[in-house]
Amino acid sequence: MTLPSHLQFTGRHAPQRGSIPLPDRRLMIETDPPDQGIFIPKIVSKPVKTGHGIKIGIFAGIHGDEEAGTLATQELIHWAAEKPEELHDYELHFFPICNPTGRNLGTRHSHSGLDLNREFWFGSTEPEVVYLESELRRESYEGIISLHSDDTSDGCYGFVSGALLSEHLLEPALQAAADFLPRNEQHIIDGFLASRGIIKEGYLGILSAPPEQRPHALEIVFETPALAPMDAQVKATVAAVKRILAEYRELQAYAANL
Repeated sequence: MTLPSHLQFTGRHAPQRGSIPLPDRRLMIETDPPDQGIFIPKIVSKPVKTGHGIKIGIFAGIHGDEEAGTLATQELIHWAAEKPEELHDYELHFFPICNPTGRNLGTRHSHSGLDLNREFWFGSTEPEVVYLESELRRESYEGIISLHSDDTSDGCYGFVSGALLSEHLLEPALQAAADFLPRNEQHIIDGFLASRGIIKEGYLGILSAPPEQRPHALEIVFETPALAPMDAQVKATVAAVKRILAEYRELQAYAANL
């Protein structure tokens, strides 16, 4: 199916490329054996009007067994395809499957046995990390949203870092997600201190903006409870991302009028 003119399909080249059918079939990606290369798809939604759009990268599937983020990203791509006017001032870069070999294997790790979300900015030679780091450097995103699911959590939560706005955007996102799944209210989540589902620390080596990037990017990691029904996880994630984008737009407009 032909993509709308404001959407572009690209990614890391491999001999056999995947496909992103829109809007009525499930997103399916096929990857080659490791020795033939790995294809990581990227879909870009350009602003309706030419000119600068707020550039946000949305990343999912860095852990191959976390399908909710990938399916939610598919829904967001459909949204961008069908209702571009609602994203008129955004340039969204979707990476729905950052670990295609892990997804094919149904494992958290890639085919190399590594957790790719601990490999960033340490000189990793993993092909997925090398490609994603090059994209993060080249695009210099104003915001990065990473989508995950956690099989040890009974509710939604998230990590914030980078711009101070991150915390103020995650709170309404968790409120929006609560229409479908509860918030994790524990004081310790995933080994970190948390306040109403918001964690201000994090793991080293996660997918993030380049350390040298200035100004610092807005960075949010959104987590759903992996044992919850998949449909609820997808709906909660989509609602959270849409709220983040809506709130960020308002904050940008407010700052411009200061």
